[in-house]
Amino acid sequence: METDSRPFDALPAPAEPEAGGDALRDPALYLNRELSQLDFNFRVLAQAQDPSVPLLERLRFLCISCTNLDEFFEIRAATVRHALDLGLPAQSDGLAPAQLLELIHDRAAQLVDAQYRCWNQVLRPALAEAGVGVLGRNSWNARQRRWLRAWFRNKVMPVLSPLGLDPSHPFPRILNKSLNVVVVLEGMDAYGRPGHLAIVRAPRSLSRIVELPPSLAGKGRQSFVLLSSMLAAFVDELFPGMQVLGAYQFRVTRNSDLVVDEDEVDNLASALRTELVGRGYQPAVRLEIAHDCPKPIVRTLLQNFELGENAAYYIDGPVNLNRVIQAYDLVQRPELKYPPFTPRNGLEEADIFKTVARGDVLLHHPFDSFNGVLDLLARAAGDPDVLAIKQTLYRTGKNSAIVDALVQAARNGKDVTVVVELRARFDEDANLGVADRLQEAGVQVVYGVVGFKTHAKMLLIVRREGRRLRRYVHLGTGNYHSGTARAYTDLGLLTADPEIGNDVHLLFQQLSGLAPSNRLKRLLQSPFTLHSGILKRIAREAQLAASGRPGRIIAKMNALNEPQVVRALYMASQAGVQIDLIVRGACTLRPGVPGVSDNIRVRSIVGRFLEHSRVYWFGNDGRPELYGASADWLERNLLRRVETCFPILDPALAERVQREALHNYLADNCNAWELGADGSYRKCAPAEGEAPYSAQQALLEAL
Repeated sequence: METDSRPFDALPAPAEPEAGGDALRDPALYLNRELSQLDFNFRVLAQAQDPSVPLLERLRFLCISCTNLDEFFEIRAATVRHALDLGLPAQSDGLAPAQLLELIHDRAAQLVDAQYRCWNQVLRPALAEAGVGVLGRNSWNARQRRWLRAWFRNKVMPVLSPLGLDPSHPFPRILNKSLNVVVVLEGMDAYGRPGHLAIVRAPRSLSRIVELPPSLAGKGRQSFVLLSSMLAAFVDELFPGMQVLGAYQFRVTRNSDLVVDEDEVDNLASALRTELVGRGYQPAVRLEIAHDCPKPIVRTLLQNFELGENAAYYIDGPVNLNRVIQAYDLVQRPELKYPPFTPRNGLEEADIFKTVARGDVLLHHPFDSFNGVLDLLARAAGDPDVLAIKQTLYRTGKNSAIVDALVQAARNGKDVTVVVELRARFDEDANLGVADRLQEAGVQVVYGVVGFKTHAKMLLIVRREGRRLRRYVHLGTGNYHSGTARAYTDLGLLTADPEIGNDVHLLFQQLSGLAPSNRLKRLLQSPFTLHSGILKRIAREAQLAASGRPGRIIAKMNALNEPQVVRALYMASQAGVQIDLIVRGACTLRPGVPGVSDNIRVRSIVGRFLEHSRVYWFGNDGRPELYGASADWLERNLLRRVETCFPILDPALAERVQREALHNYLADNCNAWELGADGSYRKCAPAEGEAPYSAQQALLEAL
């Protein structure tokens, strides 16, 4: 398999034709990104409803859909609300912010209803039948109730601080996504004050799920009770002498997108620490409230959170349903989970450097072990011939072996430079800790580029070999995170190719030394050459098809919304290019539109592992080009982030990536969903006489 080695700059620049260019800007040709992202969570929820999935894994998928929805409101819905406040215009899909918020509410309400029906009618009964009970307060027997009341008195009550609402006790500040109960009271308190409403906040120190002792659960059973159930059942203990007329759990979701004006701060780390303190109390975007809560109380809560009626979601169950995920780890029942697997060791030889120097090594996670990357870095940290190590870190996880190795390398006298992206969403605090630890060990820590998140995944090791220096490089589509390497599909390339090594060296110079943009020989980078390079490649396939030769594009990514790329794909389809897109999440391109996207097919794969690899393949008239990348085809990735896109130059490895990461997924008829021209997704199923085929399962069976 030959690979075109020409740099992207050598290709003709794409240009939108005068005729038809404006027609492709028609808002009707674009799906809305936020609504498309919501639809992804319906596909995740479908895994929870699939009886062929092990029961505890179904529970996990339900909780993932709930956690995803939390993040959707914290970031995506909050951004739309902010756009409404600023009076910003509609995006490429033509939906104004006010109209979009209404559509988000309607679609999210459908998702919430489906989640709780799945929990109440399907999973909770199935778990109980399997010997795993999550017990509501109406199902406790007398012994269980006594034990739980004692637990409440001894473990919960001492840390609760109920607050009665009156002129001297205004409505309290409610932390983002915290569990709360609003209590309706009647009677007089110790000071003769009439009761009306009180708020009980559950501190974060309290476990949200409690396991009953085996003697109370029943033989061969495990039983759990949610803290929210205990609060509702025993809240009267907090108000002696008063009558509790009702107790209704609620949870508020707030805008969690940190905004730091980097041009106005002298120290980004210090500014982020300040912002993180207030993150939990940013403007509210959603209220989850018990479905039986009286309307006047709902209105009071909405008024205090400055929310409209379309921000309220009525919950038939625990408002923090995602907390049930704790049962997944507490229940040790292998038959209720996916079978374990042992990844391949992609680097079996003792001398890793010799292996990589001999030829490129491809790692396809989680089917190939991430230990190869960890071993390479650990070996480099202790190798006297290694002079320097440079690495980017976006997300690393707790107790990271990567960070341990970098610290050890610095202590061993290596010159270590690490670009830590402090603005990695929801990992800001953890990354501040990582940066502090690295600096204490003598590592040179760089916080990236003002205005551009560093999302690239790259590692550079400089080693003395005889009289010359050799560069060893790892480039990946996913983070340097051992946990996600077991749960996400990603690609990693280990290479000693001199040109790739020099490109990565130049990129680190840009990030750490304020160097100008350099012409790279092999790599593409955002925000400089990746966007234009993709457009040029798409335009070249269109030119081939227009001249009567085959035009072909296959691309796999997490999301797609960049308007110029979408228009370029439309034009390529009109020219006759056959295009297959494997887009896990949000996709604004509308496939199958007559005369516009007849030749474009879009599918989403949702299975055991989170599909995370980004792979671009262009037919190039029989000289295919194949790239792995850290970037999706999103505006932010292509225009506002530091990203890398790297070629797979070894023909055998390129053929393997094409087979495993592209054609394999196009053949899936079990976990694939096809996107229609109307914006809806249809679950694929084997045709009559066709055998079921799961891409992820096929890769597992090949281990």
